[in-house]
Amino acid sequence: MHLACPAVLSALLFCTGLYGVLARRNAILVLMSVELMLNAVNLNLVAFDVWLSRTAEETLHSGQALTLFTIAIAAAEIGIGLAIVLAVHRNRGTADIDKLRDTAEGHESAEDDGPDGADGTAPTAEKAEATA
Repeated sequence: MHLACPAVLSALLFCTGLYGVLARRNAILVLMSVELMLNAVNLNLVAFDVWLSRTAEETLHSGQALTLFTIAIAAAEIGIGLAIVLAVHRNRGTADIDKLRDTAEGHESAEDDGPDGADGTAPTAEKAEATA
């Protein structure tokens, strides 16, 4: 088999995972998309290891060793990621990334409001007149 077949498949898997990370709103689906991207990298590592071992007569198989290391890191990442998502879901009641981002930004903007309320135009206008 040529090197192009696993490389194209890996590129398709990686692009699918990248689309999932950028387009999904659920945190669990984003974690699954990250895992898809890591599996595309693993496929590339193994394919290039097999291709290089055929040409260089190398018996070290460093690509396969890196793949095992990447799988171990991915397992730890998904365990910690799911624990964080479950803790956030218990506290906030949702795993939707956009809603979590909006609530975090909402707390900051509520603390930064001036004495006049949400718009805060009057204090800035007074400051502009005072400095002029």
